[in-house]
Amino acid sequence: MSSYLSELKTKLVGRLSGYRFIDKGPNVFVIVKEQEVLATVKDQGDYIIVTIAGKDYKYDKWYTKPEHLANVLVNYFSSKS
Repeated sequence: MSSYLSELKTKLVGRLSGYRFIDKGPNVFVIVKEQEVLATVKDQGDYIIVTIAGKDYKYDKWYTKPEHLANVLVNYFSSKS
């Protein structure tokens, strides 16, 4: 697992209760709640691709640090609860 994704998962674990984070490969993990995959997070070199509801969101790793992307994901999933 890339260091970016590892750090991102660490920042999400305590903040998204009821969600699970499952590794799907060396550079991919999914966010799951109640057996439903809600998001896929992929590390593709200089970019992180977050897929939610069939839409891809591309984040540049240079500008979007793991703590900032964690805040975005926490805000998104908190608004959906």
